[in-house]
Amino acid sequence: MELVEARTLGDAWLEVARRIVERGEDASWGGAPTRELALLTLVVDEPDPADPVIASLGDPEWLRWMHDNFFAQKKVAELGGADSYARRLFNYEGSGRDQLAWVVERLRDDPECRDATITTFQPHTDTTYIPCVSLLDFWLRGGALELVVYAHGLDFGKKAYGNLVELAALQARVAAELGAGSGRLVLYVKTAHVYEPELELMRDLSSSTVARRA
Repeated sequence: MELVEARTLGDAWLEVARRIVERGEDASWGGAPTRELALLTLVVDEPDPADPVIASLGDPEWLRWMHDNFFAQKKVAELGGADSYARRLFNYEGSGRDQLAWVVERLRDDPECRDATITTFQPHTDTTYIPCVSLLDFWLRGGALELVVYAHGLDFGKKAYGNLVELAALQARVAAELGAGSGRLVLYVKTAHVYEPELELMRDLSSSTVARRA
């Protein structure tokens, strides 16, 4: 098990990547070689969707793609026609059920609520594609909204920074509806990994960032 605590999303992304590169175990995903850390707990104290490190180092096209995935209801061609996260969150199973609106209503009605929990998994249709981020659990702590997330796997080479930004955006959206600030973003990740082709890139990015802060 691995615990990473960071102040910002960018710090979290690079620290997880550094640990994967330096001491992760060889593994594979869909036949592609990876290096991974199993059972990661990641705690981000100040999750800002406009994180400057990610804005500077992340791929703008990928960031746009991920934002579209979380906020545009559609079928995603790159995922075999699976529903976007937006459809799962704002129109669950095509039923018209807005899960974020339900979370806001539940926490307004009971600020002490401990089960404002939603899922992106649609078991009736998710037979070949299982969403990486499958559970989002919101709660109010000390006047701030915290978001606890479960993901079965996140790629900390080319993709996870986009997930972090959009999860923080969802958290900020719910917090604003409740008139609260954003608290911690906590992720439980079964496999945090980097694909082999990105290992050197992430080694360079994470080590240069550590050196600049030293």
